[in-house]
Amino acid sequence: MSQMKKIACFCIPAHGHTNPMLPVAAELVKRGNEVRFYSFEEFKEKIAKTGASFVSCDAFLAKLTEKEEAGLKNVSTTEMTIQDIRITLKMDEFLEREFQTFCPDVVYTDSACFWGKLNAWKHNVPMVVSTSTFAFNQMSSQYMKNSPKELADMILGLPRVAKELKTLEPYGYHVKNALSLVQSDNETDSIVYTSKEFQPFAESFSDRYVFVGPSVFSDAVPRKEKEKPLVYISLGTVINDRPDFYGKCIQALKDLNVNVMISCGNAMDREVLGELPDNVEVYPYVNQLDVLSKADVFLTHCGMNSVSESLYMATPTVLYPQTNEQQAVARRTEEIGAGIILIDDSAEGIRACVQEILSKKAYAEAAKRCSDEFRACAGPAGAAEFIENAPHKSNGVDPLAELNRSNAKFQMIYWAIITVCIVLTGIFLGWSHVWMIGLAAGILSHPIGQVVQKRAYAAIIQKRKNQKQD
Repeated sequence: MSQMKKIACFCIPAHGHTNPMLPVAAELVKRGNEVRFYSFEEFKEKIAKTGASFVSCDAFLAKLTEKEEAGLKNVSTTEMTIQDIRITLKMDEFLEREFQTFCPDVVYTDSACFWGKLNAWKHNVPMVVSTSTFAFNQMSSQYMKNSPKELADMILGLPRVAKELKTLEPYGYHVKNALSLVQSDNETDSIVYTSKEFQPFAESFSDRYVFVGPSVFSDAVPRKEKEKPLVYISLGTVINDRPDFYGKCIQALKDLNVNVMISCGNAMDREVLGELPDNVEVYPYVNQLDVLSKADVFLTHCGMNSVSESLYMATPTVLYPQTNEQQAVARRTEEIGAGIILIDDSAEGIRACVQEILSKKAYAEAAKRCSDEFRACAGPAGAAEFIENAPHKSNGVDPLAELNRSNAKFQMIYWAIITVCIVLTGIFLGWSHVWMIGLAAGILSHPIGQVVQKRAYAAIIQKRKNQKQD
């Protein structure tokens, strides 16, 4: 084991981001490190169980207007970014003292926790980023499909975000743009809680990424033997006040030869669902890993933790994503054959998807293969060792840097050809026609560029594989 380290953990007040860090914190404590976890009262009990010292940050949470609160509930990227920046400023004096007195050797921070990242940079402390979703770069982000509403939120919010970022400068926080705060890059030590096999475009990430598999407190294994199949339904901890949807699930499954368990959170009054059929049970919360170890189908909102836990327990999924990140998780899960995306969320559509998974063994078999891959990963112990040994040196191989050079070369050649076409058209057909070429070139540059990028990426990865074989 490495020499004992002082480790400062930071996370935003969100279950999906905090939960995977907890088993790692417990492992760090177990290995003799001094761990402080800067979090919020909601997570105090869970953090205390890891053995880490809990440090409350609730005093720095801003009182939100109704509009701001609505934006956060609707998972507005702009609103979340602005609130993170404001919390960072509120915590500045407090964290200045903490870094001077505790003097952490390593910062272990959630990827969306700006105050953790910014203070690691400001105080020149080695940082390891906790990535609670897939790692997203220019290749893997293709799995995300932003809705028109999400795109409008991001584009229209740029001036507001830029204005907020300027407020950081006087406090010694230097940031180019919001993207540099949230994106995955190949120069930062990063932990991702999935396998290389499940991570989209895993080959595009440098060796400063470690894929440790799901980070969970459980030694349980799948045990599916029982009289009736079990269908488990949960929409996570954020957007779960959906009595209309739960009602359709009950309608869809009440007459099937299955048992149904619904976890709906505390936000909803369970009485609104009326008298439940004999085969349906509804709870505010359950031990999800325990339920999934026995479940045969999981209808999920596609949060990364939920899908990871499902596949860890070899349970195939009906995928009902609500955000662009969840869309990416759903797409990848369907791609490996371990789930079906729910397009028609009527009672008939829900019933059809559940029956499809129960009737075809291929879904359960794909989930079992993924479970085996997850369980072969290094887990929380591997994550703890990675944190203890930060910062890490890279082997210098950066597929994205090579790809970006290829993209730049393509753009140069592409626009050189377009320029020649414009000049020739102007000379021989007249200059009044050249605008059409420019317009067409602008429209076609993105789809053509995407095709060229995919081919270039495939060639770069193949070259790397050939070099390893040699």
